[in-house]
Amino acid sequence: MAVLELSNIRKDFGSQTILNGIDLAVEDGEFVAILGFSGTGKTTLINLMAGLEKPTAGSVTFRDKPVTGPGPERGVVFQSYALMPWLTVTSNIALAVRSAMPKLPAKDLAARVQKYIKMVGLTHAATRRPAELSGGMRQRVGIARALAMDPEILLLDEPLSALDALTRGNLADEIEAIWEADRKTVVLITNDVDEAIVLADRILCLDPNGTMGAEFRVTLPRPRGRTAMNHDPAFKALRAEVTGHLIAAGAHATE
Repeated sequence: MAVLELSNIRKDFGSQTILNGIDLAVEDGEFVAILGFSGTGKTTLINLMAGLEKPTAGSVTFRDKPVTGPGPERGVVFQSYALMPWLTVTSNIALAVRSAMPKLPAKDLAARVQKYIKMVGLTHAATRRPAELSGGMRQRVGIARALAMDPEILLLDEPLSALDALTRGNLADEIEAIWEADRKTVVLITNDVDEAIVLADRILCLDPNGTMGAEFRVTLPRPRGRTAMNHDPAFKALRAEVTGHLIAAGAHATE
């Protein structure tokens, strides 16, 4: 059953159409990657899913109910860390949990916060403030904060793009491990083909003209370590196919 569904979405900014004719259904427990070049409307698309933007035409529904704004059932992790600089790791996460679960007893709130701090490997940094954390650690706080609010679906807007290659790879592995443990429905926005293949069950290409392009099913067994994948013929064949589509779509857009 589709958890999140977009039907014939068009999104205009002024006279410019960013997205046009988008149809997308995300199934319960599925990990979907939406892949495309910068400027293709990927962030706009996830903002529509999150309820941060409204479509010019078409509809967005969550479990058959219209999405009219943000909601606790849809957790969002942005490319920018968006942490309160004066709060510790623990307090940043606790603040979000309190907003989503205002009646949760203090003892249960503390236990929930600690659970997700441990899940993202930040127990040793629980009392630090954002300025005392690396970029990768700050992004882990963002992921822990979203998970601790217990959303039904996790929306990841290029959460790894600002990180160095090593940190990006390590955090991608952690995201996969968290997904395996919790089986949340996940939509990942990315411009990294390898990242999409390593993490997703299904890859959707957002073409430069704002339409949804090719879809690719990823049937490679998990876990999918990047090093091992680089020697896997099926991985290399899928990478070539996805990359080929992106290049062709980009070339067509410039004609």
